[in-house]
Amino acid sequence: MSLSPAFLDELRHRTLLSGLIGKTTKLQKAGREFRACCPFHNEKSPSFYVNDDKGFYHCFGCGAHGDAIRWLTDNRGLPFIDAVRELAQTAGLEMPAMDRKAAEKAERAKGLAEAMTDAASWFTSQLQGIAGGDARAVLEKRGVKPETAATFGLGFAPDSRGKLKDALKDYGDPTLVEAGLLIAIDGKTPYDRFRGRLMIPIRDARSRTIAFGGRIVGEGEPKYLNSPETPLFDKGRTLYNIDRALPAARKSGRVIVVEGYMDVIALAQGGIDEAVAPLGTALTEHQIERLWQMADVPILCFDGDTAGQKAAIRAAQRALPLLKPGKSLAFATLPPGLDPDDVIGAGGRKAFEGILNRARSLDEFLWISEFGAISPMAGPDERGSLLHRLNQIADTIADPILKSQYRDTFRERFYGVFGSKAQRFSVVQTAAEPVQRPRKGLTYSIQRAALLGLMRYPEVLAARVEDVADLPLASRSLIELRDRLVELAFHSSPSDVAEITHDILAKTFNLDVEPRSYVEDLAFSFYFQRDTFPEARADLERLIDLLIEEQFARRAAALINADIERDLSDHNFKVQQEKRQAVDDARSRLAEWVDQFRTAA
Repeated sequence: MSLSPAFLDELRHRTLLSGLIGKTTKLQKAGREFRACCPFHNEKSPSFYVNDDKGFYHCFGCGAHGDAIRWLTDNRGLPFIDAVRELAQTAGLEMPAMDRKAAEKAERAKGLAEAMTDAASWFTSQLQGIAGGDARAVLEKRGVKPETAATFGLGFAPDSRGKLKDALKDYGDPTLVEAGLLIAIDGKTPYDRFRGRLMIPIRDARSRTIAFGGRIVGEGEPKYLNSPETPLFDKGRTLYNIDRALPAARKSGRVIVVEGYMDVIALAQGGIDEAVAPLGTALTEHQIERLWQMADVPILCFDGDTAGQKAAIRAAQRALPLLKPGKSLAFATLPPGLDPDDVIGAGGRKAFEGILNRARSLDEFLWISEFGAISPMAGPDERGSLLHRLNQIADTIADPILKSQYRDTFRERFYGVFGSKAQRFSVVQTAAEPVQRPRKGLTYSIQRAALLGLMRYPEVLAARVEDVADLPLASRSLIELRDRLVELAFHSSPSDVAEITHDILAKTFNLDVEPRSYVEDLAFSFYFQRDTFPEARADLERLIDLLIEEQFARRAAALINADIERDLSDHNFKVQQEKRQAVDDARSRLAEWVDQFRTAA
């Protein structure tokens, strides 16, 4: 029987070596290590050391050396496979079903790992050569020091279709294709995947190169290009800089998640090594679980722009079903337009630590995000929808105690703002400005028009499903319709979605949504006609963009308002004014665009 290197690495990663050895051997803390009298030979003074960061033990007296598996085989006399089974059971891992194909795959992965190591060395040599001049200039412009570039193994891929292929020709094209280093198209000769790019090795927890990220040098798209998934590389389970962040996180007791490679590198250069980044995707459930192995409350530090806030909200939503007592997330928001490099460059590590110290808890972040998405003049229906969404958020938590606590916390915040009967006024109003909004007004009509338009143009729904899922909505009925449309987009074809009528909504899906009215509704081009006006689809997408823009402007304003409660500085006050102006501008753009459709159809 053969076990894959990836499985064994995961097993070692999930096993705290000092905890395993400490069950039978008395360990004493010695700096970052533990020491004891060696259990393999008689001695009076301790020469046996255990290093959790590196995952091995070593005796300077008799030379005994090994990892968690070796400890069970040498110290307890277990057969190798029995030792693996015991560790797997403790770590909550299932033993893989091993067969001949699995063994062949493991052997093939070994060859791929060697190819990736040689590729990383070749890219590094190219960065230092004549061809790497422009790439070195990019690093110099970003303030990346040569020693930092060496630490992270940065390299350069020349703008050529065959130089890497020629350099690694001994591996053969099939191996290089499987490693993701070459691209193979049917009927054509394989060629280099990365060309004209600054190369960033992606390493596993044992510092072995398993993939690459490539940043374009000069003009071109995409700006960043990652390796495809391979037998070595699972993008959704990998975190950039995991090898360096693991020991740093054990020392600091925290882990920081930032958006990209260069953010991690900038923080390391500023003295913060416990930072990781997802690989061009939203944070996955597997990555969140991995982060919790490093720290109880990882800090997510994303940009303050729309993309950064959307990524933070999606991470929060994915974490909720996984929450366990003592395991959560915190959220620190960078100032608008700045990345970690800018913050450290302007104010040093102290400035970035200040941002981390103001990180919000998961429940506070979710509350501010949802509250910031409603209108400042929210009426009873919109307030009811807010409370409904908060309850839905809490209900996604699997742990019953945490679910109850989140529901109670959200309700306390809600009634603290709107009063015990939720009918007084918003925090952005004064007591002299009571809310008097009809149940269904212009806001409701615009949002309803967008959803009904998506039923007429389901191809827009399919293409923009993530944005549709984020649409701010003012009533429970519209939220239910939106959720149903999103579900249909994932499980049905556009032609099926286009067949939905108000009658089907009412009878089949039990949704109460008023049909289109030629007398009362706005005359949106996408609303009453199908494939009649060439601009109809563009108008529908424009409305979605404007609604999303307004929503995130309000959320950003809510976040900075919460900051001001903690820190009434001149900078925060200035940013607050800018955010309020951004909200006003977003509303004005929406209002001006909608005005052209006020004539009844």
